[in-house]
Amino acid sequence: MGDDAELTAAVLAAQNGDETAFRTVYRTVHPRLLGYVRTLVGDLDAEDVTSESWLQIARDLERFSGDADRFRGWAARIARNRALDHIRMRGRRPATVADETELTGRAAESDTAGEAIEALATNRTLGLIARLPQDQAEAVVLRVVMGLDAKTAAETLGKRPGAVRTAAHRGLKKLAELLGEDPETAGALDALPPQRGSCSRAVTSAGVTHGRPRTQKDM
Repeated sequence: MGDDAELTAAVLAAQNGDETAFRTVYRTVHPRLLGYVRTLVGDLDAEDVTSESWLQIARDLERFSGDADRFRGWAARIARNRALDHIRMRGRRPATVADETELTGRAAESDTAGEAIEALATNRTLGLIARLPQDQAEAVVLRVVMGLDAKTAAETLGKRPGAVRTAAHRGLKKLAELLGEDPETAGALDALPPQRGSCSRAVTSAGVTHGRPRTQKDM
């Protein structure tokens, strides 16, 4: 996620009208925010919804208060609300969704922020994340991709931190299984950024690995 102190400083400078600082904030947060929105609305609408989210972020930035971690959580909440509004206005779930409880998205055909999102390995990996049940997909993206701690992710989703930890744990375990079944994505999960506060790798493409005994609190 880059240096949190630098992002915190950039957010503060952007609040004071520094356009260069705002571009730094955008470049740092946008690729991962886009990945999150893709799990909610699918590939075709993700760019538009994320752009709408940034318009609101820019408009409301002066009222934001907090550090880099809180900013990522704040931005994720705005993006989630925009995505849900988009789904309601469209009157249906994304075409990639099989039912109300499971996302079955496909890999993106192109990635306009490819160079900045290289930590996500491949669009196919995002496609596999989108195949998880929705609560697990959101928890994995918020915890692993957005880099939020369990409390901030829970605030974004309107859930308890324990529920988010459980969903992320189950989602990562299932994702490891999916990656193991798909030779084209072998090793892709290893490129995902580590979860905040985790001292050991949670999973690899071959399955779940433990550098030490882990509990759900590690998630």
